[in-house]
Amino acid sequence: MAPRLCSISVAARRLLGPGPRAGDVAAAAAARFYSKDNEGSWFRSLFVHKVDPRKDAHSTLLSKKETSNLYKIQFHNVKPEYLDAYNSLTEAVLPKLHLDEDYPCSLVGNWNTWYGEQDQAVHLWRFSGGYPALMDCMNKLKNNKEYLEFRRERSQMLLSRRNQLLLEFSFWNEPQPRLGPNIYELRTYKLKPGTMIEWGNNWARAIKYRQENQEAVGGFFSQIGELYVVHHLWAYKDLQSREETRNAAWRKRGWDENVYYTVPLVRHMESRIMIPLKISPLQ
Repeated sequence: MAPRLCSISVAARRLLGPGPRAGDVAAAAAARFYSKDNEGSWFRSLFVHKVDPRKDAHSTLLSKKETSNLYKIQFHNVKPEYLDAYNSLTEAVLPKLHLDEDYPCSLVGNWNTWYGEQDQAVHLWRFSGGYPALMDCMNKLKNNKEYLEFRRERSQMLLSRRNQLLLEFSFWNEPQPRLGPNIYELRTYKLKPGTMIEWGNNWARAIKYRQENQEAVGGFFSQIGELYVVHHLWAYKDLQSREETRNAAWRKRGWDENVYYTVPLVRHMESRIMIPLKISPLQ
């Protein structure tokens, strides 16, 4: 029986002619794969959000041109047993330092974190004149005995501290003093490197959806310290007002699109609810 099967197989091959070689099969498969891959890539490219190549730093493209303000944000993690003493010392000394007109620096806001990292103080300063103003201020403080004593006493109350130098987005409000009482939310976004321009483009269109209740206080991005970090500062009457204001944004056409395009740019995000200190211009 076996020889008969073998002869049928030989006859069949003679009728069909020579079959494809292994190399021909592999080449044909590769061609089909390449064709499908190219077709898929072309189709996908229709939906990819393209960002034009830039010749300037994102700080030049996104910051305000009409001002040369530089901001410093500082986070102090305070020993829990010293928080009240820390607040009292800060409220006693900082206003006196800023009464001196020779310091090109102004307080923007001072807070304790209510929800988020506990026993934490957050301070925001504005340097009118950019980096030269910052250096001028630092050099003068080195010779200020009251400030040096303040720092010495304060250091005994702290667990850690960190800061960042920031620029403000051109499309955000510049922080101005506010009457209270308000609570403040500091939303911090750590972006994927290379995505700051795309973030700015989307928020430049979307900020209008968050202006009706005047909740937008300021928007900043880091220049020194941890990079590709964005801070959005919001003000609300209370937590219920925050909830209602944020929910109202979702009912506005276009807000969902901003969220859709910006969420993939974020590596990590954090929200702090903060209470102003008595000396804070933002109450």
